[in-house]
Amino acid sequence: MIYVRRDPALIPEKVLKVAERAQAALEALPPEERVAFIKNKSHIWRGFKKYLARMSYGKCWYSESPDPQSFFDVDHFRPKAEARRSDTADPDEGYPWLAFSWENFRFSAGRSNRLSTDEHTDETVGKGSWFPLCQGSPVAEWAHRNVVERPMLLDPVNSADMDLIRVESDGSIKPSYTCVGTNASRVKQSIELYGLDLPRLTEARLRIMRDVQQKFEALLKIVAVANDFPLAADPLPVQEQAAAIKATTMPDSPYSLAARCKLIELGGADLIARPEDYPPVQSLPA
Repeated sequence: MIYVRRDPALIPEKVLKVAERAQAALEALPPEERVAFIKNKSHIWRGFKKYLARMSYGKCWYSESPDPQSFFDVDHFRPKAEARRSDTADPDEGYPWLAFSWENFRFSAGRSNRLSTDEHTDETVGKGSWFPLCQGSPVAEWAHRNVVERPMLLDPVNSADMDLIRVESDGSIKPSYTCVGTNASRVKQSIELYGLDLPRLTEARLRIMRDVQQKFEALLKIVAVANDFPLAADPLPVQEQAAAIKATTMPDSPYSLAARCKLIELGGADLIARPEDYPPVQSLPA
């Protein structure tokens, strides 16, 4: 999971207008008709999928997975029809007023968005309608929408949330070194509900980390030769190797958080891509 910068300019005006019309119709409905109306309009949020995907270079916003064999959803970060807060409390109505709000949409791989079983532990993973809040947080509702909630789940569009996690040397997601208290609990719940430590994901992150280490060790050898034989240094592929390493940390690279964390571990933080290095996000046709 890394920060995803949302860009409304990527979304065609006609797609936004369809959502606006649905929202206006929803606002006019009595409470008992809202859920059925929302469920009958799923094509509206599905219409945003390819534009959300472009914002993350085709990767799941939660897992950073680009797996072409996975199905992808448009997840409602705040659930549209019901919200489960705990194992002991009944679900509440959730956030129906955000059903057609593109700012509430997240591009998600199915294993992060839908409930499924971890085949190794038999535990249920996936976000589903879960949306727990921090202890003492106010709860927004239809009549009081502007309440500032404190969600337990990390949100990839919140850069401060992305500072709370790191990838451990075994490929697992852990709280960052300065993440403590409630934030550490938020990381733990996010790992569980987004399925971030499913075996295939940790293995994929490990592959990236091994690749980064091999590239970094090769770079060190090239630099050592250059230092030992300065007259022969110019033709050596130092910059090319450095660029190959930096590419693994770009936001369009799979599991780039794992690559970044591995470089920090190896002492190569200066090779991590900076925002000015990022590739452009091209507009899609309407």
